[in-house]
Amino acid sequence: MADFDLLRRLTLDTGGKIVLLVMDGLGGLPREQGGPTELEAAHTPNLDRLACEGSIGLSIPVARGITPGSGPAHLALFGYDPLKYEIGRGVLEATGIGLEVNPGDVAIRGNFCTIDENGIITDRRAGRISTEEGAKRVELLRDIKIPGIEIDIDIAKEYRFAMVMRGEGLNGAIADTDPQRTGVAPLSATPMDPAAQRTAELVNQWLDAARERLKGQEPANMATLRGFAMEPGLPKYADVYKLRAACVAVYPMYKGVSRLVGMDVIQTTAHDTTLDEFEHVARIWNDYDFIFCHIKYTDSRGEDGDFDAKVKVIEGVDEALPRLMDLNPDVLVVTGDHSTPATYRAHSWHPVPTLLWAPGTHMPDRGCAFAERECMIGALGQFPAVDLMPLALAHARRIAKFGA
Repeated sequence: MADFDLLRRLTLDTGGKIVLLVMDGLGGLPREQGGPTELEAAHTPNLDRLACEGSIGLSIPVARGITPGSGPAHLALFGYDPLKYEIGRGVLEATGIGLEVNPGDVAIRGNFCTIDENGIITDRRAGRISTEEGAKRVELLRDIKIPGIEIDIDIAKEYRFAMVMRGEGLNGAIADTDPQRTGVAPLSATPMDPAAQRTAELVNQWLDAARERLKGQEPANMATLRGFAMEPGLPKYADVYKLRAACVAVYPMYKGVSRLVGMDVIQTTAHDTTLDEFEHVARIWNDYDFIFCHIKYTDSRGEDGDFDAKVKVIEGVDEALPRLMDLNPDVLVVTGDHSTPATYRAHSWHPVPTLLWAPGTHMPDRGCAFAERECMIGALGQFPAVDLMPLALAHARRIAKFGA
């Protein structure tokens, strides 16, 4: 894992520019035995050229055999040991939409849901209402007052919202109120630690008030709360790596984890294409040393189980890649945060294809394509994802010599 004390001593505030391009859920598996993976099936002449010029390998997000969530997987890519630095989903969601989460606050992710006349959940996601409809429900909840605390709440996307509770003595050790299935009632907030008893009681007061406010607002006539969490106090990029860093992403969670490590989050729209995102990178190019650019839909199509659609997303990234390369980065890393094979319809534990392109500072290997089986023989080998940031910094000539 990256040694932050060592890096603070050795990193330089001069050197080359780094781009970290993450295709979420990039890794895959063959659709049929002996066939290609999604990445292998995709027509990717630009990525293949960079693989020939650079070095390739397979990164392991958390540990061998462990299937990661997107939060810890991105932390690893950013150089933070996800087993040491754990971030709750509530903090990621809240910071991702711009809510301020300070030490002592409790951040929560919420879902609007549908309940029947008996209070039983019939749809955990309220028919996947639009973001506009979700925002209308949030307005009904915004002025709920609970004595002793302040509450910030805002819409995230579609049926999802985020909330931050502020006050003395709060504790985030509270179980989710979403039972994760239909046909039962929403759960009450229950403490997982005695120190969280008072906080759970305050949450239940809020839920009672929310039920009254949302009555008659079908299909989003109730809310469940998940991912109770507190600000983790992560070391920041400017401190550890001496980088002016920025994030270009569409989805709130990835903005959230970027903001927590000290990146500036560049405002984009929910309808950005890959080329649009690369144009955002170009727009801020002169202001930053490090830019993280996140592509969501490789993961989405994998979770849909749509092999061919995931192939098309990868091909779209490859087609837009010349716009990124026109900026002449000194180091380009292309990878995923985890694998999402379409055959699984879910995240998996499989190592993730990784490409490091740094023409001025590295020795190319014999890989001739960016694909899983080529990456198995690449110079990077199979390595922990937390090693990626030190490698990128070294290839950008941003790490001084250790010792005499």
